[in-house]
Amino acid sequence: MKKTPVFLDSLVTDMLHLRAICPFSWRVFQFRPISCEPLIIQMNKCTDEEQIFDFIERNKAILSEKQVGCAFDMLWKLQKQKTSLLKNVEYVRDHPQFLTLHNLATNKFKLMNDDTLVNVLHITQRFAGESHDPLVEALVTEAWRRLERFDIKLLSEFSSCLADQHLYFSPLMGKIADIVHRNLETTQDLSSLSVLMVNISSLISRHFQQQLVNKTELLFDTIDSSEVNVATRIARFLRNIKYCYQPLLEKCNNVFLSNVDQLDLDSISKIFRLYKFLQFNSFEFIMMAKKKLTEMIPLCNHPASFVKLFVTLGPIAGPEEKKQLKSTLLLMSEDLTGEQALAVLRAMEDMESRNSHLIKRVTSVLHKHLDSYKPLELLKITQALTFLHFQRKEFSAKLRELLLSYLKISFIPTEVSILVYAISLLPSPHLDEVGISRIEAVLPQCNLNNLSNFATSVLRWIQYDHMYLDSITGKQLKLLQKLDHYGRQRLQHSNSLDLLWEELKSVRGNTFPESLLEETIATLQHFVDEINYINVVEIASFISNTDYLSTLLLDRIASVAVQQIEKIHPFTILAIILPFSTLNYDPPQRDEFFGTCVQHLNSYLGILDPLMLVCLGFSLATLQYFPEDLLKSIFNIEFLARLDSQLEILSSSLSARVQFHLMELNRSICLECPEFQIPWFHDRFCQQYNKDFECILDKRKKPLPYGSHNIAWGQLPEMPWESNTEIVGSRLPPGAERIALEFLDSKSFCRNIPHMKGKSAMKKRHLEILGYRVIQISQFEWNSMALSTKDARMDYLRERIFGEVKS
Repeated sequence: MKKTPVFLDSLVTDMLHLRAICPFSWRVFQFRPISCEPLIIQMNKCTDEEQIFDFIERNKAILSEKQVGCAFDMLWKLQKQKTSLLKNVEYVRDHPQFLTLHNLATNKFKLMNDDTLVNVLHITQRFAGESHDPLVEALVTEAWRRLERFDIKLLSEFSSCLADQHLYFSPLMGKIADIVHRNLETTQDLSSLSVLMVNISSLISRHFQQQLVNKTELLFDTIDSSEVNVATRIARFLRNIKYCYQPLLEKCNNVFLSNVDQLDLDSISKIFRLYKFLQFNSFEFIMMAKKKLTEMIPLCNHPASFVKLFVTLGPIAGPEEKKQLKSTLLLMSEDLTGEQALAVLRAMEDMESRNSHLIKRVTSVLHKHLDSYKPLELLKITQALTFLHFQRKEFSAKLRELLLSYLKISFIPTEVSILVYAISLLPSPHLDEVGISRIEAVLPQCNLNNLSNFATSVLRWIQYDHMYLDSITGKQLKLLQKLDHYGRQRLQHSNSLDLLWEELKSVRGNTFPESLLEETIATLQHFVDEINYINVVEIASFISNTDYLSTLLLDRIASVAVQQIEKIHPFTILAIILPFSTLNYDPPQRDEFFGTCVQHLNSYLGILDPLMLVCLGFSLATLQYFPEDLLKSIFNIEFLARLDSQLEILSSSLSARVQFHLMELNRSICLECPEFQIPWFHDRFCQQYNKDFECILDKRKKPLPYGSHNIAWGQLPEMPWESNTEIVGSRLPPGAERIALEFLDSKSFCRNIPHMKGKSAMKKRHLEILGYRVIQISQFEWNSMALSTKDARMDYLRERIFGEVKS
């Protein structure tokens, strides 16, 4: 028998001595391999889950924390390589060796480095079957402990893990927001920052939101033009904070345009949804995306993908594409899920498609799944079916019953307001005692948007009862008074414009009751000095919708535009001018204000959205402001061809409205600025006006036969532009005059004072240019007590038309 070498005896003796002194170190030395690299190399050679699980089973006793992390990583990489139909997450999650890996991670997570820890958390969430996985909770807690040392990339990945758990309002997400805020100045990684922006957007102040927007602008040019995901996240952030910031959206749009060939259906669908919410229009992107989406029609043969295509392409498709989409969807309709049926219905609303056959198919699916919809989804169903004029008693009854059942158990103000609003849209919008008490119970917690929805619903309820039941109950009026009380209270407690605007920006001004609107305008006037280049566009848009003339607010808007025009994006100029046009108001610095706005736009005329340019030209025309360069950029063949292309992708109602504005603008220029020599592009429309009543009086104020004195402008091409008034006069006997009588309803005036709005004032101006003596009679005057009898009204008309005064 050979003797053991002396040096080996010595080595064994030393190792035994070391084991006695430090048993823990010996244990680590004994079970951990000298290098973990060979095992990781073996793992990387695995080509399927079974090989990885076999590897785990063989080596579970010696796997280090790094190798455990590698095993998780390999399992997830294999999943990402598969199509959605081939993914087998449940199989992996339920495998015995995945449980082994799970337990190893539970025992070793404190030894993991920061990157491995967050990566294991991310992958564990993807495989987790339980809503509260103990390993996930342990990993989150450990990451929270290490949070301050995470770099921005790791911080963004961890924030996404929290977002996956819907922890947007958690203290931990708040801590992340604080770290981002403290390190914002030195942050240079826009890709990671954009992830964080989306995830912390629900928690941050308006000031911090603006800081992030400014930082993103500074860093945007540092990213590669192919970074579609970064651009999409920035647009998502703007959507989350409800801020249509044009400069950033344009930068994002340029990225999308540069990469449109690489965009798939999911990406285009997300971008369209973001643009729709933010009311951002990119005609160029829509046209390029439309072409790509149209090519996908024959390729989408599965309900899920085809529904997404229908929803995305449908609203912008041409007649042939729409026909093809509808016919294909009819064949798939029986296979739709409840979620898909709702998506299709909302797309049909956007398309203004009242295809009865398709609506019946879709509503039959909706009916089958009606019990599974949440309150907001039920509101969307109700709104869409109301718009599409769908009426079926059985469906409406079931919908009403479901809304009422939700209302009885709901205690969240926003949810209650949604349910009440949906009920008010149904054929019989009544609420019982339980419904009324539910509204009253949540009123103290309601924001201004909730209160506005309630007021609209109650007024609709009152209108229905008055029309069909010829009665208005005291309960309805009492409820309106309470709404008014809580609305006033909330407005009076506002201490800054920023906080007030957080509530107002979701409210459409035309839905406010009169008294609440008056208090809202008074509150805005109180904060008038806080209106600046950041919020001026939003304030102007709100005022446009209210029809409430506040000269103080409009003067401030004009002043901000003149003084801070370089900080205002040119594409938002229309929104700033619109309240002045709508309400027919000239600020003190009229010419400077309009001139500054138009000058700011001039270099963008070639790229401005055609729809926006037409609306801008029309708005300025109502104000008798006619910038020649802007108008001539509209009335040329090239621009009108672009406009025609855009009209094809608009809904029929919006397309008709734009065409109407264009024709009105054409008429306005020809009548008020003949020196521009812009031709009548729309002869029949431009050269006649609809009037409630007209007649011709001779010089003795006696009526003349009308037919022989009618004017058709198209028959007089030889007459000079400058002699419009003389043309009319030349066709009448000497001393005769044309009378145009116009009855003006309440929509022709501002809501707070009897001041005529822009369109009515422009019509009067044009009729006078055409040689009419215009008599405009307001609804308030016609329905007054002084004109309550037929004889009084006849005397009034004689006086206004013939100048006769009853003795």
